[in-house]
Amino acid sequence: MTTSPHPDQVRAGQAIYRPWTLPLYDLVAFRINCRFLFRVPVPEVVAMFDRNVSDEHLDVGVGTGYFLDTCRTAPRQSITLADLNEHSLRHAARRLARFDVTTVRANALEPLPLPERSFGSASLNFLLHCVPGTIREKAVVLDNVAACVRPGGRIFGATVLGKGVPVGPAARAVVPLWNWRGVMHNAEDSLDDLRAELSARFPDHRLTVHGCTALFEAEVP
Repeated sequence: MTTSPHPDQVRAGQAIYRPWTLPLYDLVAFRINCRFLFRVPVPEVVAMFDRNVSDEHLDVGVGTGYFLDTCRTAPRQSITLADLNEHSLRHAARRLARFDVTTVRANALEPLPLPERSFGSASLNFLLHCVPGTIREKAVVLDNVAACVRPGGRIFGATVLGKGVPVGPAARAVVPLWNWRGVMHNAEDSLDDLRAELSARFPDHRLTVHGCTALFEAEVP
């Protein structure tokens, strides 16, 4: 039996995204955290976007819009940004203003207020580790996002795990504090659980590990 996360837990996972923190986010998240804590090369994540982004793309948990801004195969038709945090939505929309951008405020733990099967691809990048609950509970996010993608389309992303992956000394020192504060919710997230939830939904999928970060790519059946 699963339980729904408390609304305060959901809000805590996205509360750090503020107008005064977002300009520093790329520096902290990608030049420091990814390199020294999570040990995932940012170019690997960019390459994942290049492999999977379609002309009509949905990005859930938008951060600053860094990866859609950086990848070479950016959508040629439209980008829909979905996030619970209005500051992130505005920041990413401004950054991606050269594209046809639509923003939607939404909680990924609930069905998204978007037409079903209307996108060729969807990303949920560095989102799952911010969502409260176990991997089994938060995997509903995969269902909600995949429902918006056409059969044969792509769903992909990255998440920082707490178990079943090599967690370095720096991450072991810092990530528990972030879990305690509610910024992250990944202490019990394991590679085996993530693999099981992906396998249950997507017969054709790929899962790779870099440091304590898992990158996943799947075809929507």
